[in-house]
Amino acid sequence: MSDLAWVPQSCTLPTEERPLRVAEWDALFSDRLTALSRPEPLHLRLDLAGGEGVEDRVRGLVVRESGCCSFFTFATSASADLIHLDISVDQAHEAVLDALAARTAAAGEQR
Repeated sequence: MSDLAWVPQSCTLPTEERPLRVAEWDALFSDRLTALSRPEPLHLRLDLAGGEGVEDRVRGLVVRESGCCSFFTFATSASADLIHLDISVDQAHEAVLDALAARTAAAGEQR
């Protein structure tokens, strides 16, 4: 899934930086993903294994992603061993969430 055609035009991250950001998300998911669910078509829930610095890593990515892709809504919460990351989009960006879910699942399978 190296093709970034699924990234919408509304993303303001410079084109040359997009592969690097996607690689950061892929690395997080391949390292930490423990569960993925889709409670609603416009909502993706990820559970990530906690650990030293992981919550800060997740929150940092969320802040940067929110800055360039305002169509995403992120919510994070943490328990003793897990970080929950909820990602939502509006109807117009459902295909983006579909692509993100597929990337996330593929990255998580690499564990």
